[in-house]
Amino acid sequence: MSKPVSIKRFIQAIRKLPSDKPVDDPCKWYKTQKQHWLGWLKEYHGLGAYGRKNGKERDARYAYNHIVEYKMLLWLIEAAGMDPKLVKKAKSVVDDRKPLQANSAAIRRIVPWGMLESALWKK
Repeated sequence: MSKPVSIKRFIQAIRKLPSDKPVDDPCKWYKTQKQHWLGWLKEYHGLGAYGRKNGKERDARYAYNHIVEYKMLLWLIEAAGMDPKLVKKAKSVVDDRKPLQANSAAIRRIVPWGMLESALWKK
């Protein structure tokens, strides 16, 4: 098992990734999934917009495993340079008739934290 990755280090890795195409949606505060990740993680050790508890105890693995918005996961695994076949497989399990959490869980079964961690830090 590898050493836990801090939220700060996770943010640094995400900042280095290429951004996705901006989308204007008046109902959302972000324009890209990269911006969504960075904004979500920026307040991770506090209550943030989601009323978090115990944020100071959480690491990047925990954050990745608790994302509800599956579009954030899909962008991250693609931007991290994961194998395109794996990215395609992750995209194929999404079913918009299912809850966001179910889609995110299905994606994480294909790309668990350890695989993403290896891609982000080229282990």
